[in-house]
Amino acid sequence: MKITVAVHSRFAWTTVAEMGDIVEYPSNGGTGQGYLAGSEGPGIVVIQEWWGLVAHITDVCDRFAAQGFVALAPDLYRGKATSEPDDAAKAMMALRLDQAAKDMSGAVDELQRRTRRDAVGVIGFCMGGGLALVLATLRPDAVKAVVPCYGVIPWPDAQPEYARLEAAVEGHYAELDESAPPAAVRALEAELVALGKEVTMFVHPGTQHAFFNDTRAEVYDAGEADKLWTSVVEFFRAKL
Repeated sequence: MKITVAVHSRFAWTTVAEMGDIVEYPSNGGTGQGYLAGSEGPGIVVIQEWWGLVAHITDVCDRFAAQGFVALAPDLYRGKATSEPDDAAKAMMALRLDQAAKDMSGAVDELQRRTRRDAVGVIGFCMGGGLALVLATLRPDAVKAVVPCYGVIPWPDAQPEYARLEAAVEGHYAELDESAPPAAVRALEAELVALGKEVTMFVHPGTQHAFFNDTRAEVYDAGEADKLWTSVVEFFRAKL
């Protein structure tokens, strides 16, 4: 169904997505919604940045569909999105993690149903990169490949149980990122290796946080973004 969703609140919320496929799916006894692109191929859950389900995220889903995947981005803010950093920070910290976990897990189930495949991939950006790792540890039965992109986990009670991880991990981080600096990336890599996990972490030289987001000209790095995309597509094709 082609729709445009706009919701207003005390924050400066904007349109959730441009004209796109907004679908509903079961979410642990409730109903979740998200942006779906593609109809054939392996399934990939795409997890939003702190801005919400904005055009950049729906575009990532469309790009995966063009590469032969079925991509579903769960709308973790339930119809809200913003372009204001202060509002985004408030929304992220107010996110109900129990509900987000249900919505993400429901998206995994929905992709399994639509693709008729057991294995699912997950990619997330910033807040979503951290949540991608969380989802991989919550659903080791299904998530077999996970890509955290400059991922951060700002909630103390949401730290993943990495011992449960069954997925191969390919991380993409920015050299000049203060929220997920290279030292933290290497520490996480070492932790996962010590647990016997399959992991490769890339730190992209000269880049800032969110360098893959082509709607943010102040940080976007076209060259490194292309390298990230090429690597991620190959990774998901190999693992899924």
